[in-house]
Amino acid sequence: MQQKIIILDFGSQTTQLIGRRVRELDTFCEILPYNKFPKDDPSVIGVILSGSPYSVHDKEAFKVDLAQFVGKVPVLGICYGAQFISYANGGKVEPTGTREYGRANLEKIDFEDPLFKGFEKGSQVWMSHGDTITAIPADCRVIASTATVRNAAYASTVAPLWAVQFHPEVFHTLQGTTLLRNFVVDICKSRQEWSAASFVESTVRELKEQLGNDRVILGLSGGVDSSVCATLLNKAIGKNLTCIFVDHGMLRKNEFRKVMDAYAGLGLNVIGIDASDKFFKDLEGVSDPEQKRKIIGRDFVEVFNAEARKITDAKWLAQGTIYPDRIESLSITGMTIKSHHNVGGLPKEMQLRLCEPLKWLFKDEVRRVGYQLGMPERLIKRHPFPGPGLAVRILGDVTREKVRILQEADDIYIEHMHQYVMSDGTSLYDHVWQAGTVLLSTIRSVGVMGDERTYEHPVALRAVTSQDAMTADWAHLPYDFMAKVSNEIINKVKGVNRVCYDISSKPPSTIEWE
Repeated sequence: MQQKIIILDFGSQTTQLIGRRVRELDTFCEILPYNKFPKDDPSVIGVILSGSPYSVHDKEAFKVDLAQFVGKVPVLGICYGAQFISYANGGKVEPTGTREYGRANLEKIDFEDPLFKGFEKGSQVWMSHGDTITAIPADCRVIASTATVRNAAYASTVAPLWAVQFHPEVFHTLQGTTLLRNFVVDICKSRQEWSAASFVESTVRELKEQLGNDRVILGLSGGVDSSVCATLLNKAIGKNLTCIFVDHGMLRKNEFRKVMDAYAGLGLNVIGIDASDKFFKDLEGVSDPEQKRKIIGRDFVEVFNAEARKITDAKWLAQGTIYPDRIESLSITGMTIKSHHNVGGLPKEMQLRLCEPLKWLFKDEVRRVGYQLGMPERLIKRHPFPGPGLAVRILGDVTREKVRILQEADDIYIEHMHQYVMSDGTSLYDHVWQAGTVLLSTIRSVGVMGDERTYEHPVALRAVTSQDAMTADWAHLPYDFMAKVSNEIINKVKGVNRVCYDISSKPPSTIEWE
C-alpha cells in the first residue's frame, strides 16, 4: 500500500508548493479541498493544513473538523492552518494591526523538538499573515519565536500535532525543507518510496491492466507533458496507441515538422493535421485572451474529434494532464485562474473513456519520468509552452502576419539561448524555467532605420526562473546575450523596431502575458 500525506487546501497560493516539497522527499501526497478529508484511508500517514487568504474570524473563512485526524495521524498546520488549530482549541488569534510579511528569524527554538531537528539558531523564515496567535491552546507549548512573534511555532503535549505561523514551503524559509523532512520522514515515518522509477513501473503495470487490448487515442501538443504521456503509453500498449498532432498555426517556427520528426524517432504512431486555416478564421478579430483560449480549445476538439472518428475501434482518450492543471483550473474559492483546453471532461459525442497517466505528477516529476523512459534530453528539457500557442503571446487579435513576426523574433531569442554557454558548461536555456517572446501588436513605437523613420511593433522578451511555476522570478540574463538578441531581432525581423525585457515576478504578475 502506497503511503501518502494529505494536504488540506484552505485557498493559499502556495499550497502546491507544499505538495512539491513533500514529493521532493520521495513521498506521495494529495492536495484536497479543506472539507474533503478521506475517511478511513489507512494509507494516510500525516496531514498538513495550508495557509489561506482569510482570517479565522471571517464569516466566509474555511473551517474543518479537526477531530477527523488530530490524534490519529501526525498533523502540521501552516500559517492559517496554525491559527485555525489554535482558534478551534481555545487559543487566541488577533489582528496584528500591521501585516507581518517578509523575512524573520527564529531567535528562540526548542532544538529538542523533533520538528526543529538540525535547525540553526537565528534560522530565517518567511512570514505572511495579518492575524497572529496571541495565545496557544492550554495543552500546547511554544517551540519557536521571532523578535515580534512569540508563538511562531507550537506543539501539542497530548497529540502528534505541530503548527508554524511561517511558510516552510517557500524558498525564503532557508531551512524549510529540513522542517518538512523532519515532519514527513521522521515524524510521519514515510518510507520514501515515491520515485520516477517506481512511478513508471507501477503506471505501466496499471495501464496494461486498465487498457488491455483496447485502442487509445492521444492528442499531442509537442510539449513535454503530452510527449511523456505518449512514451509511457507506448511502453505499455505499443501499437494500440494512435497519436494525433493538430497544428493550429500558432506553434513556434518550424515546430510542426521538428516535433513530427522527434515523435518518429520515439517510434510513436502519429497522425499530423494542418488545421491552421480553420483556427485563423475563427480567431479573426478576437482580442480577449480568455476568448482566444476558448475558441482554440473548441476548435481543437472539433478537429481532433473529426480525426478520432476515423479510428472506429478506439475506446480511450489519453491526455497529458498533470496535477497542477487539475488544481489550478478551478481554485478552491470557485474562481477560474485560467482555462486549460485539456481539462474539463470529454465531448459526449466522442463516447471515449478518459486515461490520464500523469494526473498526479508535477512538471519536474514529468521530466524525471521522461529521463527514466530514455527520451531525448532536448525534448524533455523543453520549456513549458501554452496550449493556445502564440495566440496568447500576441496582445490583441491574431493574424498570420503577426504570428510570422513573433515566430521569427522568438526563434532568434530561443536559439541564442541554446547557444549561449554558461560558466558551468551548460546552455543559458537550461538555466531558465521558461522563456518566450510577446508581440505587443496593440502598440506601435517610433524608430529610425538608416535614414527612414519607422513606426512598428515592440516585442517583450520574457524569461523566468522557477521550480514549479507557482512562483517565479525574472531571470537575470547576461547583458551581452541581451544586446546580441535585441540587435538581431531588430535587424532581421521585419515589423519590429524595439525590444523590451519583462522584469516582473510571479506573483503579482503571471508568467504568460495573457
